[in-house]
Amino acid sequence: MNKYESVIIINPNLEAEAIKGLIEKFSNLINNNGKVNSVEEVGKKKLAYEIKKNKEGYYIVLKFEAKPELITELERVYRITDEVIKFIVVKEEE
Repeated sequence: MNKYESVIIINPNLEAEAIKGLIEKFSNLINNNGKVNSVEEVGKKKLAYEIKKNKEGYYIVLKFEAKPELITELERVYRITDEVIKFIVVKEEE
């Protein structure tokens, strides 16, 4: 299994419960075929440029281990989740 880091920027107008629900949703997806090592809620930050009419975003950093096949599915779920403004998944070097 490879190590990955995923940064997700979600809509800053969401309630705390909705944010927890999204983190749980993504963590469960990863845990089905891998293992979440850490979840860091960075919080609200100002964006460098406006994305989907938002000047701020709520940042979440997930560090996890998974097989490469999971990344395609994870990115698909990020894309169809309306609350996700932007995301990136990066493979960590050994």
